Amino acid sequence: MAKLTALKPSLRSPPPLLTTPPKLADRFYLTKEWRDLVASIKRERGPYCEAVLPSGQVCRSGNRIIGDHIQERRDGGADLDRNNVRLLCFACHQAKTAAARKARARGRV
Repeated sequence: MAKLTALKPSLRSPPPLLTTPPKLADRFYLTKEWRDLVASIKRERGPYCEAVLPSGQVCRSGNRIIGDHIQERRDGGADLDRNNVRLLCFACHQAKTAAARKARARGRV
């Protein structure tokens, strides 16, 4: 008796018509002035996340720490004012940026 084998599907999913363009870093964040400022803040404050969590505690993660404008540049925040920069881990930065984008879309900024 012959064995039945599964046939490979002959139809494939079509390629997506729309793709997300790759994210390009704003040239400002590649400047020596910005990098020097963030390095200086990390030396001064320590390389830990300064985000306040919903529980009221400070995150303090040391994972992928980046400098973040408290008031975003596009919303009028000063570029190189160290008082407008806090250190955030990547996860907290993504959450903060998404919330700011949502608020801006609703016209609250």
